[in-house]
Formats: sequence, C-alpha cells, structure tokens
Amino acid sequence: MQLPFPTAEEPDAQTTEHGRLLFAGETTFVKGVVAMDGLPPPDRMEVCFAGRSNVGKSTLINALTGMKALARASNTPGRTQEINYFTAGESHYLVDLPGYGYANAPLPVVEKWQRLLKQYLSGRQTLRRAFVLIDARHGVKKVDEEILSLLDSAAVTFQAVLTKADKVKEKERAKVLDQVRAALAKHPAAFPEIIVTSSEKGWGIPTLRAIIATLE
Repeated sequence: MQLPFPTAEEPDAQTTEHGRLLFAGETTFVKGVVAMDGLPPPDRMEVCFAGRSNVGKSTLINALTGMKALARASNTPGRTQEINYFTAGESHYLVDLPGYGYANAPLPVVEKWQRLLKQYLSGRQTLRRAFVLIDARHGVKKVDEEILSLLDSAAVTFQAVLTKADKVKEKERAKVLDQVRAALAKHPAAFPEIIVTSSEKGWGIPTLRAIIATLE
C-alpha cells in the first residue's frame, strides 16, 4: 500500500547529475534583506528554506552547495534575523528565511520578522517551492504548524525535509515520519513527498539538489 507522503526516492543518474551541476557552479551570497523593497529583482526562479531555530538550516544549505561557511551555522537561536539570498548557478536563488521559534528574541523583533515573512511568502511570484525543515528527533511541533498554515494561506507549495536523520535509530525515525505525515495531511499546500536528510552523512543531499534543479 502506498503511504501518504512517501519519502522521496533517489533520482536516476541523469537527474542526479542535473542537480549536481546546478550546485557545482559558484554559489554566492547576494544580500540580507530586512524589508520587501530590499529584495533582489525577480529575474530567476527561487526556492526558500524555512525551519525553527537550530533545525540545521544553515548546515543543510552549506551541504547542498558544498561550501562550509556559506550560510552561517549558529548555536544562538534566532541569529538569522533577515532573509538571506544566495545564487545557485545562473538560474536559481536559494533563500534562507529567518529561523522561527526563538524564545529569547524580543517580541517586537519577532513580530517584525513574522510580518516580513508573510509579505515575502505571499508576494514573491518567482518563489517555486518552500522547503520546511523538520528535526528528525522531534517531528512537527506547534511552532512549525504556524509556518505550515502561513504557507497554506499564501498558496505556496511546501515540501517537508527531515533533518538530522542520522541522530535517531531507524525505528524511532519511522515513528517520527508517521507523526510528520499526520501533520502534513492537514495542509493543502504540502507537497506529497518527504525528503529525509543528514547533512553530516550526506543522506538525501543529491535528492534535494535534483528536486531543486528540476522545478519548473
């Protein structure tokens, strides 16, 4: 029986190579944006990465691009307080969204980030997909539900990416996947496939590259 929200299968050799080539070129930091009028021109396709603080977002972007210090990984929740733009080759933008679920940030700062996030998600025509990162040790939390609902209301297709999959045993991972599937089933904007990754081990990285490279 086909499970709802199956895990993404490894792409064929040609598609894998297509993804590798996209990220083999130069990836550069463009700018950090704190207001909508600071966004770069919408002259290429873009994908964005969202996730609660410390989910491993910066580490995943670094693994995708093969550049260890491209997106700054930090142990300080909420350090990424702006929308960070990177180029992937000549054709794509990778967009690192502010981490959410930051308990220590002042309320006005949180509200400002949330406002910018809503404006970005609902107003960026070149955005093809959002990748929402979920920690494999914890599954979908209440704070994740807020961003999933926001993506629903903005009508932005999003795909769940399980991070740190190497940190849990296979049996536990299966339980978390079931919990994630149940959560995603409530969201009409959810793409019906989950990508399981480990930045440390390289799991799922070629698959995610291939998916980004073949979006239209």
